[in-house]
Amino acid sequence: MALQFGCPFTSIPPSLMNLLAQLKRLLTIAVLGFVAAGTAHAADQGTAAEAEAMVKKAVAHIKAAGPEKAYDEFTNGKSFKDRDLYIIVYDLNGKNLAQGANPKLVGKDLINLKDPDGKPLIQMFVELAKTKGKGWVEGYKFLNPVSQKMEGKAMYLERVGDTLVGCGIYKG
Repeated sequence: MALQFGCPFTSIPPSLMNLLAQLKRLLTIAVLGFVAAGTAHAADQGTAAEAEAMVKKAVAHIKAAGPEKAYDEFTNGKSFKDRDLYIIVYDLNGKNLAQGANPKLVGKDLINLKDPDGKPLIQMFVELAKTKGKGWVEGYKFLNPVSQKMEGKAMYLERVGDTLVGCGIYKG
């Protein structure tokens, strides 16, 4: 004897079935839209791997072109800028030598610069450069040049002689 399972709603009107089918299509489109929007937003932001790669490329450029030419390219050129990724360079006393997002900072002593929560950014960068030579500084806020909003940020940096070269990622 075969068991048969039937739908308890055997008499759903065709108009209701059409409505349910349309709702299912709309829901599918909405979900796909959210997925696509999330992917597009993520594509607008640099990744940790991209930041590290940009620093390594910048260090090689300093060695090949010399500091003066390299710092000018980091600050005024386009080859070391990608979405919200850009290169910064500081000496180990906190003087800005190159700044890809804000050229007005170049030449300024920023050792006492703090984020909105009072974290001493440049001091943190210099400390890591002096003690470890390279790595990530995390847990501070900085203005994102793309969104123009204050956002969480992490900076990857490497020491090069008496300077540090960094590139950060925003954590929107």
